[in-house]
Amino acid sequence: MPGISLLPELLINQIAAGEVIERPAAALKELLENCLDAGATDISVQLEGGGIKLLRVRDNGRGIARNELPLALMRHATSKITTLDDLQQVASMGFRGEALASIAAVSRLALTSRTLTPGQSGSEAHGWKIEAVDGLLSETVPASHDPGTTVEIREMYFNTPARRKFLKSEATEFAWCEEAFKRIALSRPDIAFSLQHNGRIIWQLPAGKSEQAAQSRVSAVLGAEFGHAAVTVSRSAESLSLQGLAALPAYSRANRDAQYFFVNGRFVRDKVASHALRQAYQDILHHQRHPAFVLFLELPPGLVDVNVHPAKSEVRFRESQGIHQFIFHTLQQALAVPASGKDDRAAITHKPAAYVPAQQSMRLDAAEQQASYRLWETQTGTTDHDRSSSATLPQSPFPVADTEHPLGFALAQLSGVYILAQNVRGLIVVDMHAAHERIVYEKLKTALDAERIASQPLLIPASFHADALEVATVEAEQDALAKLGFDIAVLAPNTLAVRAMPVMLSQSEAEAAAHDVIGELREYGASRALTERRDELLASLACHGAVRANRILSITEMNALLREMEHTERSGQCNHGRPTWFQLGLNELDKMFMRGQ
Repeated sequence: MPGISLLPELLINQIAAGEVIERPAAALKELLENCLDAGATDISVQLEGGGIKLLRVRDNGRGIARNELPLALMRHATSKITTLDDLQQVASMGFRGEALASIAAVSRLALTSRTLTPGQSGSEAHGWKIEAVDGLLSETVPASHDPGTTVEIREMYFNTPARRKFLKSEATEFAWCEEAFKRIALSRPDIAFSLQHNGRIIWQLPAGKSEQAAQSRVSAVLGAEFGHAAVTVSRSAESLSLQGLAALPAYSRANRDAQYFFVNGRFVRDKVASHALRQAYQDILHHQRHPAFVLFLELPPGLVDVNVHPAKSEVRFRESQGIHQFIFHTLQQALAVPASGKDDRAAITHKPAAYVPAQQSMRLDAAEQQASYRLWETQTGTTDHDRSSSATLPQSPFPVADTEHPLGFALAQLSGVYILAQNVRGLIVVDMHAAHERIVYEKLKTALDAERIASQPLLIPASFHADALEVATVEAEQDALAKLGFDIAVLAPNTLAVRAMPVMLSQSEAEAAAHDVIGELREYGASRALTERRDELLASLACHGAVRANRILSITEMNALLREMEHTERSGQCNHGRPTWFQLGLNELDKMFMRGQ
């Protein structure tokens, strides 16, 4: 083994790039944060090939002086901190001094800047440019440039092919770049942003400084539907402030793609905040759905550590319990405002489904009556002659339960939710959706293990709006979708269509089921989604295939469900651990009515 020696500077930077700049979107995030720190009011982004071939960011900020351009491309060179106290109180977006050096180590980088002349309203006569390739810096030369800075990155990871092969398709990488762009754009509605990809303008967001402008920015990025379905969140207490918009449960999502949480203007994913947000929604949101929100938490920099992750995507609160309670109670209070107390922008009208008495559809038609009698005859060995003479004839057309059918036979449906059945012990009550969900879930598991989830073409493909990441995921994960029984096609840059889906799922749920499976593939990738995340994915799909509450079932359909439950493993609990049925014995009923006392 060779002796210990210092690593070459280029290799150090390339290793750092692997931690900080994992894909073009990460580089874009770092560059945009530098623009914010430079005081820019107008930022433009140009991409080619998903940011792999070209990533150019231009701003009108303060610029970088000629003699500081080489320093800007060196590791741990920054103008934002000088002491440990500065690090503990950091308020800027970037501060580690690693990003530009790391990017320059794995790309062909050009940095051009022009500063304002100190103490004067005008600017320097021209800008200055420096280039970096393989860690080598060029001379600084004059360049034509307006006040501000342009960073141009070409051929990301051209000199580290092992890392470049891990990049996804251009469409997928662009989708991640667009997501990074949207996060920064949401955080600063007072700044104008534009985004081009392959010469086409994707986003053009004007600046505004009013509260209405902030709401307009949110609606522009997340869609008008979110804006109409959201309530205003606004609370300040001592040194804490939480502002933003949170969608009501009617706008819940199948995944976490519409969750934007900012701490002092920085987009983060924090366990403390995430738990508080989930708790605030837990009483009003179905467990399989995810809330949507754009929230901004402001607190003194000394109360939060933003230096716990190389990409600064995680934070650590010094008083985490207090922060948790503040977020939880603020959001819970905002969501609890009655509809009459909300403004029209956030109002959502909800028309409850008309109540249909279940029993009116429970009368057996002639065929069902005959089938029920025949089944009773088969099980009891009773003939038509026996029925006419026996003193123990059943007084209803329902079969007599026996030990071979532990869940008995259906009697009726209650409130469109429960099946009432009779077995040898007494009364069975079944949650029909939970029970059917377990049945579909087990069938999907068996089918996927055997690599034969049956697919059924839709007579009319179900088309729906999709964001760039969803479209890119569909393009990249066709094999995984096919294994799951889906055929999803890209119709347009923002439109997908479900052409086929698993036979076991309800075709009326095509769009929702597609969103779920695409969300899983997007967030975890095909390998994880089909292995360690398999059960979660199939449980989500099973929910779309299960019979819904308030659907009226015939006696025959109810009995069919009971028979399937009897032959399905773990049918006593739904996919989420809740019971699917319970038994009420005759002795318990006798006690209730004080029979024999």
